[in-house]
Formats: sequence, structure tokens, C-alpha cells
Amino acid sequence: MKRDIIDLYAYYGLTRPEGGQGYLTCYTLDDYSFCAGRTRPAMLVVAGGGYSNVSGREKEPIAMSYMSKGFNTFILEYSVKPLSYPTQLIEGCMAVAYIRENAESLHVIEDKICAIGFSAGGHLCGMLATLYADQDVKNALGEHANNCKLDGVIFAYPVLSAYGKIHQGSIVNITGGNEELRKKMDIPKMVDENSVPAFIWTTVNDNCVPSESSLLMAMAYKEKGVPFELHMFENGVHGLSLSNEETAPPTSQHAHVNVPVQQWLDLSIVWLNYKGFVIKNK
Repeated sequence: MKRDIIDLYAYYGLTRPEGGQGYLTCYTLDDYSFCAGRTRPAMLVVAGGGYSNVSGREKEPIAMSYMSKGFNTFILEYSVKPLSYPTQLIEGCMAVAYIRENAESLHVIEDKICAIGFSAGGHLCGMLATLYADQDVKNALGEHANNCKLDGVIFAYPVLSAYGKIHQGSIVNITGGNEELRKKMDIPKMVDENSVPAFIWTTVNDNCVPSESSLLMAMAYKEKGVPFELHMFENGVHGLSLSNEETAPPTSQHAHVNVPVQQWLDLSIVWLNYKGFVIKNK
């Protein structure tokens, strides 16, 4: 396996904000001699952390899982507080554009790029799914903004809503406390006919990010006629990741090993394959 780290700000000639991140870790095969001409779909992994940190439990374990399922994978290290919108959206769009514009050298299929976001990372993926053509993106990336639209998105116990039953900390951090900006960060209200097809999963009794957020997103998708699939597992604490021993925190291992929820990964693969995210041979 080959691992490369790309400085997205340097690549696109942008000035990194003080304290900012914007790095993309790329995982591809080290030896393509045995599969010459073969390309894979791409999976961009966006971990959670309330826009105050980025959770390691939702980075490499997820990337390696999708790599084993036939994807080349990428992890976005994005900025967190005190940096707020539009920094994270621009970093996410740079990541998508980089993968698409370098599809040949990365051995990926340029029109089969998906992103998976967990918790607040789900909110960032929600922005990528609905705000990819925003003027802030165009101002920052110019013509590269034309390459920022995902072909699929996976929301894992996501923060999406900015009103009602929400994870208040994530919304405060991404808005910087700007109440006017909160309206734009209410992702279900940003869904339109051009939004990216989605796979959504959560647990009914999530103890941190209310599952109502996922329901509102599914309802918005249905109303606008955008393809989606929704899975709500009956029980499960927040932050399950793969829901197995590998990703369970030592201090709460029992709560974070949830066998019924473990099937979300295979369910997402079935959905992705149905959408054409499969290995391609020339």
C-alpha cells in the first residue's frame, strides 16, 4: 500500500489560514503490475469531532475497511475551531477536486467519488453534497470549483440540522457563533434537485446527535426527488465508527461494540455497488 500526504493549500496556491489544516492522505496500491489498467472508485473519509477536533477512530479504520472493499481511499484532515465556515467547505472541495483532477495517477474512476462523514464530519459532507457550487467555493478555487461535486455521499450518525434537536456545539463551532450563518448550515434546508445521492445511517437513541437530523435529511431528499437510502438501527450510542473491538474506546468498549450496527458497512457497499461504484477493468 502506498501512502501520500497532499498539502491542498499548497497544491491550489491558496494561503492556509493560521492554525488551519487542509491535508489529504491518499491510500493507493503500491504495485499495479498485477492489475494493469484497473481503476477503483474513490472514498473520501471525513471523521467527526464536533468541529473542535478530528477523531482518529473514524479515520484509518474506515479508510482501510473501504480499501478492502475495492476503493482507493483518502482521509481529509480539515480545520476546526476557531476556524469556521467557509474554511471547512473549501478544504473539502479541494479534496474532491484533487481526487478528480488526478484520477489517472491515483488509479481512481473520476466520476465515482464518494465521501463518508461521521457526526460533524457528516455535516461537512452535507455541505459537500449541497453547497459544492457555492460562491465561496468559486471565489476560492476558480475553475477548479467545477470539479467539486461528489458522485455519492454517506452520512454516519451525522450532524445536519442547525435548529431544533441538534448537536449545538458543532453548529456553534462551524458558524463561529454567527446566528445569520446558522441558516445556511441547516443542511436539510439546503437540499435541492442537484444534491448528491446519499446513504444515511444512524441509531434511534443516539445519545449525542439526535437521530431526527437524519430523518429530516431523508425527508428533504424524498421531497426533492434525490436518490437516498436510510437505515436507523434500534439501539446504539454515538460515535460507533465500525462498531467493533477495533474502534471501541478502551473506556467504553462494551457500549461501542454493537453487533447489529456492524452491518452498516456491508449495507453501504451494496448501495454503492448498485450505484456503479465498482472496480473497472479497461
